[in-house]
Amino acid sequence: MYRALTWLALQQGLDFENESSIVALSEQTPLQIVPSSPEAPQGGIIVRGLELTPFLHTAEVDAHVSLLSRVPGVRAIMVSMQRRMAAEGGVVMVGRDIGTVVLPKATLKVFLDAPSEERARRRYLEQQEQETSLVYDEVLRDLRQRDDLDQRRATSPMRPADDAWVIDTQGKPPQEIVEAILERLSQIEAA
Repeated sequence: MYRALTWLALQQGLDFENESSIVALSEQTPLQIVPSSPEAPQGGIIVRGLELTPFLHTAEVDAHVSLLSRVPGVRAIMVSMQRRMAAEGGVVMVGRDIGTVVLPKATLKVFLDAPSEERARRRYLEQQEQETSLVYDEVLRDLRQRDDLDQRRATSPMRPADDAWVIDTQGKPPQEIVEAILERLSQIEAA
């Protein structure tokens, strides 16, 4: 959701230091989340009829998303929207403050972690398909900068919830992680 707003702000040439224009954008932007399906396993996000998912993990969005997400007015709007979505049930949410702020009473909180070098390698490989001029060291620097901004922001800093299950994902295939999470969820539901 934050990435979608960031992409829109970039398209509109908004100044990320102008908090009122960023908050106005978040107030006026209807975000539609499309659930995952066999055709779109990751789901998607649609804004004003435009499917934004393919644009959300570009280097430009990565470089600006923390600037947008640090704005308290934007965070308040997004948290409210996320809580409404969660109230409908059957949802898995991903974000840097889901377990601590958005859904502090969630049934299962998972904090996926890996060293910054590993996360940068993954992002580099993901973005390389779209941006051939990408440099790994720049991806790593940008990721570390974003982590620092998100951990130090006054509103909803990034950190694992006290009761989150922290999983070090380095060297683990995604399917193995998914299976472990589903097993943990089954154990919780059976208890």
